[in-house]
Amino acid sequence: MNTTEPKKTHPALWVPTVYFAEGVPNVAVMIVSLLMYKSMGLPDSQIAFFTGLASWPWMLKPIWGPLLELFKTKKHWVIGTQLAGGIVFALLSFALTSPNYFEYTIVLFGLVAFISATHDIATDGIYVNVLTDKEQAEFVGWQGACYNIARVLSQGVLVYVAGQLEKQLGVVIAWRIVMGIFSGTLILLSVYHYFVLPSGGTSRNVTTVRETLTAFGDVIKTFFEKQYIWWGIAFLVLYRFAEGQAIKIVPLFLRGARDVGGLGLSTSDVGIYYGTFGPVAFVLGSVLAGYFVAKRGLKRSLFILCCFFNVPFAVYTFLAFTMPTNFWIIGSGVTFEYFGYGFGFVGLTLYMMQQMAPGPYKMAHYAFATSLMFFGNMIPSMWSGYLSDFLGYKYFFLYVIIATIPSFLATWFVPFRKTDASDMTPA
Repeated sequence: MNTTEPKKTHPALWVPTVYFAEGVPNVAVMIVSLLMYKSMGLPDSQIAFFTGLASWPWMLKPIWGPLLELFKTKKHWVIGTQLAGGIVFALLSFALTSPNYFEYTIVLFGLVAFISATHDIATDGIYVNVLTDKEQAEFVGWQGACYNIARVLSQGVLVYVAGQLEKQLGVVIAWRIVMGIFSGTLILLSVYHYFVLPSGGTSRNVTTVRETLTAFGDVIKTFFEKQYIWWGIAFLVLYRFAEGQAIKIVPLFLRGARDVGGLGLSTSDVGIYYGTFGPVAFVLGSVLAGYFVAKRGLKRSLFILCCFFNVPFAVYTFLAFTMPTNFWIIGSGVTFEYFGYGFGFVGLTLYMMQQMAPGPYKMAHYAFATSLMFFGNMIPSMWSGYLSDFLGYKYFFLYVIIATIPSFLATWFVPFRKTDASDMTPA
């Protein structure tokens, strides 16, 4: 592959598409897989546990991230992971016809997660290495926008299409087609990025492995030497404690039969809610929260953001007890919850950027922080299905309200560390 760059490729040609490619596999593993397995009749406990297990690579990505510096360029890794992801989605499509489809597909979803996590590391590496500070600021909005476009198309449009195809062609064929669309999308993006993606810098010589491992040890050491680090870790883990449990069960609750306490929505109905109401409300909440924090400062805003993040989960308690059938009532509930989710998530993101990342290893420490944050989401999500099966949807969502208490406590008591000169050292 030719990685020389005679002239700089304009960021508008690759930033939107590469972050769209980042969002597609993430949403496929975290959300779309839940709805696919639900359509196939699997129990909620099994779905929540194993899809949560498959998402481990996003938590562990700092372990192998530094190794990407040793071989080839970041462009090689981005294109290679997009192509590999497309191939694995094709294998998923074929695996759905097997009598042991669940065992095969859950392993393949785990492989997708590993490939996607590697793609995330390389993508962020290109972004911070190629773009100037001004360009990074100009295009950071495109990151979130295109990631959410991937969310809309994946968990909205494609889920709606799957629901329509289920009625015409059957569940298995419907989801084989959807997995095939995921496959083709990533393969086409890898071809496009072959021509437009900058290299992201040359790789290091593999003879420097010892140096790299020594530096990696210093990255870990300095992270745990930060002021109030254990308070910060507790905050990252507990902030999403309730959300990690609710987010796995909500789509299953929406699809669940009414005689077992679900709302009995079709796959297409869920696709409409997740493809229109949810993402629009999420983006609006995120944008408004950014202005809110910019005016007040993070320290004065964090507890309010926590309230926005957690209180809307009461919507699902209301829906579980009233079991409405009206499209607009359910849509309003989903919209309210996603708006609060988007508004409150900004607090977590800014805390990681401003309190956890500053120092001589900004990029690596931010990756550590995101992994800890993901851990706080993933572990509760794995047991949520068992709790939901045991308690039923009504009392499960009541429990979720109680489970928000650790988030409020962690937010109220977390101290803010003082900035120092080392925070200004470039990563």
